[in-house]
Amino acid sequence: MLILFLAAGVGAMFLAHTAPFPFILEGMAGPRAIWRLRNGHGQPMVYLTFDDGPNPTTTPELLDALSRHGATATFFLIDRHVTAETAPIVQRLFEEGHSVGLHADTRKLMLMPSERVAEVLTAAADRIERLSGSRPCPIFRPHAGWRSGSMYEGLHQIDHSLVGWGWMLWDWDWYRRPNPAKLAARLARRVSPGDIIVIHDGHHIHPRADRRYAIETIELLIPALRERGFTFGTVC
Repeated sequence: MLILFLAAGVGAMFLAHTAPFPFILEGMAGPRAIWRLRNGHGQPMVYLTFDDGPNPTTTPELLDALSRHGATATFFLIDRHVTAETAPIVQRLFEEGHSVGLHADTRKLMLMPSERVAEVLTAAADRIERLSGSRPCPIFRPHAGWRSGSMYEGLHQIDHSLVGWGWMLWDWDWYRRPNPAKLAARLARRVSPGDIIVIHDGHHIHPRADRRYAIETIELLIPALRERGFTFGTVC
């Protein structure tokens, strides 16, 4: 019995930092933890978010698709992927009404002291603003959702919020390349008003990764959600 109790305790502590859904830390973080958004009056709204960009091989075509469908989204950018080459893509994100947030390419941030977390994120926001001319929203998404109390404290110090996603509203498919038709069908079936969807237009290691499936998924997903009466908002 003691072993089971200890195992449950260890499991709970592990999930507190790694669960792909709100858990113990979110209860302590309060409104600084955003895993879904309150749906306002009028049509139900859903929030498309994209991680690990900007990706020069995918993000521009993804923006073309969003424009064709008249939808806005939120892009969580990795600092080192914002370069002189990709700065025009970031500028386009702002110009076309999308929101931009910060993203990490490593789980190491969850082990850093809160002051260091604040420094790293502030430097990333400063750099994006310097290269693109616009400052990201005060929102952050950790790599793979791995978080910690010190991370939340660091976000508090710079008045940022951590943004997660809805249950099963992600594009990870157990080490298989996502199938756009199946992914779009699953997302459209599971989403509810105020939900946040996460799809990857980039890769945390490879800045030019092939993410065409993201474009193909969006081409199918947006019409399917519109048929259900959804409109599209940005996290900011």
